[in-house]
Amino acid sequence: MGCWPYANKEEEAYHDLEWGVPVKDDDTHMFEHLSLECLQCGLSWNYVLMRRPLFREVFFGFDIDRVAAFDEEDQERILSTEGMLKNRRKVAAIIKNAGATQKVREEFGSLCAYFWGFTEGKTLVFEGHPEGTWCAHNPLSAYIAKDLKRRGFSFVGPTTVYAHMQSTGIICDHFKDCERFAYLTSNYPCLYVREDWLPACIAASGK
Repeated sequence: MGCWPYANKEEEAYHDLEWGVPVKDDDTHMFEHLSLECLQCGLSWNYVLMRRPLFREVFFGFDIDRVAAFDEEDQERILSTEGMLKNRRKVAAIIKNAGATQKVREEFGSLCAYFWGFTEGKTLVFEGHPEGTWCAHNPLSAYIAKDLKRRGFSFVGPTTVYAHMQSTGIICDHFKDCERFAYLTSNYPCLYVREDWLPACIAASGK
Protein backbone atom coordinates (compact mmCIF):
# COMPACT_ATOMS: atom_id res chain seq x y z
CA MET A 1 0.00 0.00 0.00
CA GLY A 2 2.67 2.48 0.99
CA CYS A 3 5.63 4.28 -0.57
CA TRP A 4 8.47 3.24 1.75
CA PRO A 5 11.24 0.81 0.77
CA TYR A 6 10.25 -1.61 3.53
CA ALA A 7 12.91 -3.59 5.37
CA ASN A 8 10.37 -6.11 6.67
CA LYS A 9 6.70 -6.71 7.44
CA GLU A 10 6.91 -4.80 10.73
CA GLU A 11 7.98 -1.66 8.90
CA GLU A 12 5.27 -2.15 6.28
CA ALA A 13 2.59 -2.60 8.95
CA TYR A 14 3.83 0.47 10.82
CA HIS A 15 3.55 2.58 7.67
CA ASP A 16 0.15 1.23 6.64
CA LEU A 17 -1.54 1.24 10.04
CA GLU A 18 0.16 3.69 12.39
CA TRP A 19 2.51 6.26 10.86
CA GLY A 20 0.72 9.57 10.45
CA VAL A 21 -2.47 8.56 12.27
CA PRO A 22 -3.38 11.44 14.62
CA VAL A 23 -2.79 10.66 18.30
CA LYS A 24 -5.07 13.06 20.15
CA ASP A 25 -6.46 11.35 23.24
CA ASP A 26 -3.78 8.94 24.40
CA ASP A 27 -0.88 10.47 26.32
CA THR A 28 0.78 7.09 26.81
CA HIS A 29 0.90 6.53 23.06
CA MET A 30 2.08 10.11 22.47
CA PHE A 31 4.85 9.66 25.05
CA GLU A 32 5.81 6.32 23.54
CA HIS A 33 6.20 7.86 20.10
CA LEU A 34 8.35 10.67 21.49
CA SER A 35 10.46 8.17 23.41
CA LEU A 36 10.95 5.95 20.37
CA GLU A 37 12.14 8.93 18.36
CA CYS A 38 14.61 9.78 21.13
CA LEU A 39 15.87 6.19 21.19
CA GLN A 40 16.17 6.19 17.40
CA CYS A 41 18.66 9.08 17.24
CA GLY A 42 21.62 7.86 15.19
CA LEU A 43 20.01 4.48 14.47
CA SER A 44 17.70 3.06 11.82
CA TRP A 45 13.95 3.12 12.36
CA ASN A 46 13.86 -0.61 11.66
CA TYR A 47 16.18 -1.14 14.63
CA VAL A 48 13.67 0.64 16.85
CA LEU A 49 10.62 -1.18 15.49
CA MET A 50 12.20 -4.59 15.95
CA ARG A 51 12.92 -3.77 19.61
CA ARG A 52 9.67 -1.97 20.32
CA PRO A 53 8.20 -4.87 22.33
CA LEU A 54 11.34 -4.89 24.47
CA PHE A 55 11.22 -1.11 24.94
CA ARG A 56 7.60 -1.39 26.05
CA GLU A 57 8.58 -4.10 28.52
CA VAL A 58 11.47 -2.27 30.20
CA PHE A 59 9.61 1.06 30.33
CA PHE A 60 6.39 -0.53 31.63
CA GLY A 61 4.34 0.29 28.57
CA PHE A 62 5.65 3.87 28.63
CA ASP A 63 3.39 4.63 31.59
CA ILE A 64 4.39 8.25 32.21
CA ASP A 65 4.02 8.30 35.99
CA ARG A 66 5.78 4.97 36.50
CA VAL A 67 8.70 5.95 34.26
CA ALA A 68 9.01 9.34 35.97
CA ALA A 69 9.50 7.50 39.27
CA PHE A 70 12.39 5.35 37.97
CA ASP A 71 15.64 5.53 39.94
CA GLU A 72 19.22 4.38 39.43
CA GLU A 73 18.23 0.80 40.11
CA ASP A 74 15.67 0.97 37.31
CA GLN A 75 18.25 2.40 34.93
CA GLU A 76 20.59 -0.51 35.70
CA ARG A 77 17.71 -2.97 35.23
CA ILE A 78 16.95 -1.52 31.81
CA LEU A 79 20.56 -1.37 30.66
CA SER A 80 21.26 -4.94 31.78
CA THR A 81 18.23 -6.36 29.94
CA GLU A 82 19.29 -8.67 27.13
CA GLY A 83 18.83 -7.06 23.72
CA MET A 84 18.37 -3.58 25.17
CA LEU A 85 20.08 -0.55 23.64
CA LYS A 86 23.14 0.10 25.83
CA ASN A 87 22.95 3.86 25.90
CA ARG A 88 22.76 5.30 29.39
CA ARG A 89 22.15 8.86 28.19
CA LYS A 90 19.10 7.85 26.16
CA VAL A 91 17.64 5.76 28.99
CA ALA A 92 18.15 8.65 31.41
CA ALA A 93 16.55 11.02 28.90
CA ILE A 94 13.37 8.90 28.70
CA ILE A 95 13.07 9.00 32.48
CA LYS A 96 13.76 12.73 32.58
CA ASN A 97 11.23 13.34 29.80
CA ALA A 98 8.56 11.46 31.74
CA GLY A 99 9.02 13.88 34.63
CA ALA A 100 8.91 16.83 32.24
CA THR A 101 5.74 15.39 30.69
CA GLN A 102 4.07 15.37 34.11
CA LYS A 103 4.65 19.12 34.34
CA VAL A 104 3.34 19.64 30.79
CA ARG A 105 0.17 17.78 31.72
CA GLU A 106 -0.26 19.99 34.79
CA GLU A 107 -0.10 23.09 32.59
CA PHE A 108 -1.90 21.94 29.42
CA GLY A 109 -4.07 19.08 30.65
CA SER A 110 -2.30 16.48 28.52
CA LEU A 111 0.79 15.92 26.41
CA CYS A 112 -1.50 15.57 23.40
CA ALA A 113 -3.05 18.96 24.11
CA TYR A 114 0.41 20.52 24.25
CA PHE A 115 1.47 19.26 20.82
CA TRP A 116 -1.85 19.75 19.05
CA GLY A 117 -2.19 23.23 20.51
CA PHE A 118 0.37 24.44 17.97
CA THR A 119 -1.90 23.46 15.06
CA GLU A 120 -5.32 23.99 16.68
CA GLY A 121 -5.97 20.29 16.40
CA LYS A 122 -5.40 20.10 12.65
CA THR A 123 -2.95 17.95 10.71
CA LEU A 124 -0.43 19.98 8.74
CA VAL A 125 0.18 19.25 5.06
CA PHE A 126 3.16 21.25 3.90
CA GLU A 127 3.39 22.62 0.38
CA GLY A 128 5.37 20.27 -1.86
CA HIS A 129 5.55 17.40 0.63
CA PRO A 130 2.83 15.27 -1.04
CA GLU A 131 4.99 15.41 -4.17
CA GLY A 132 8.02 14.18 -2.27
CA THR A 133 9.90 17.32 -1.20
CA TRP A 134 10.31 16.24 2.40
CA CYS A 135 12.52 17.93 4.94
CA ALA A 136 14.11 16.70 8.16
CA HIS A 137 13.03 19.72 10.21
CA ASN A 138 11.41 23.11 9.79
CA PRO A 139 10.76 26.35 11.71
CA LEU A 140 7.87 24.81 13.68
CA SER A 141 9.81 21.75 14.82
CA ALA A 142 12.74 24.02 15.75
CA TYR A 143 10.45 26.19 17.86
CA ILE A 144 8.85 23.22 19.62
CA ALA A 145 12.25 21.60 20.21
CA LYS A 146 13.48 24.77 21.88
CA ASP A 147 10.33 24.99 23.98
CA LEU A 148 10.57 21.33 25.05
CA LYS A 149 14.19 21.79 26.12
CA ARG A 150 13.15 24.84 28.12
CA ARG A 151 10.62 22.58 29.85
CA GLY A 152 13.29 20.04 30.78
CA PHE A 153 13.13 17.51 27.92
CA SER A 154 16.26 15.88 26.44
CA PHE A 155 17.07 14.33 23.05
CA VAL A 156 14.42 16.52 21.41
CA GLY A 157 16.18 18.41 18.65
CA PRO A 158 14.32 19.86 15.63
CA THR A 159 14.76 16.66 13.58
CA THR A 160 13.53 14.39 16.38
CA VAL A 161 10.52 16.64 17.02
CA TYR A 162 9.70 16.75 13.31
CA ALA A 163 9.79 12.94 13.11
CA HIS A 164 7.59 12.76 16.20
CA MET A 165 5.04 15.07 14.59
CA GLN A 166 5.05 12.90 11.46
CA SER A 167 4.50 9.71 13.41
CA THR A 168 1.66 11.11 15.53
CA GLY A 169 -0.22 12.68 12.62
CA ILE A 170 0.43 16.29 13.49
CA ILE A 171 2.14 16.37 10.10
CA CYS A 172 0.98 14.25 7.16
CA ASP A 173 4.01 13.33 5.08
CA HIS A 174 2.63 10.44 3.08
CA PHE A 175 3.13 10.96 -0.64
CA LYS A 176 0.10 11.97 -2.69
CA ASP A 177 0.06 8.66 -4.58
CA CYS A 178 0.07 6.70 -1.31
CA GLU A 179 -3.34 5.36 -0.26
CA ARG A 180 -2.72 6.57 3.27
CA PHE A 181 -2.49 10.19 2.11
CA ALA A 182 -6.03 10.06 0.74
CA TYR A 183 -7.32 8.23 3.80
CA LEU A 184 -5.79 10.54 6.39
CA THR A 185 -6.53 13.83 4.63
CA SER A 186 -10.13 12.73 4.05
CA ASN A 187 -10.81 11.56 7.60
CA TYR A 188 -9.01 14.17 9.70
CA PRO A 189 -9.11 17.99 9.60
CA CYS A 190 -6.05 19.32 7.78
CA LEU A 191 -4.33 22.65 7.33
CA TYR A 192 -2.44 23.15 4.06
CA VAL A 193 0.47 25.50 4.65
CA ARG A 194 3.88 26.60 3.40
CA GLU A 195 7.05 25.03 4.78
CA ASP A 196 7.90 28.15 6.78
CA TRP A 197 4.46 28.32 8.43
CA LEU A 198 4.24 29.13 12.10
CA PRO A 199 1.15 29.69 14.27
CA ALA A 200 0.20 33.37 14.34
CA CYS A 201 1.01 33.71 18.05
CA ILE A 202 4.56 32.41 17.49
CA ALA A 203 5.14 34.33 14.26
CA ALA A 204 4.02 37.55 15.92
CA SER A 205 6.36 37.05 18.85
CA GLY A 206 9.37 36.78 16.54
CA LYS A 207 10.81 33.93 18.63
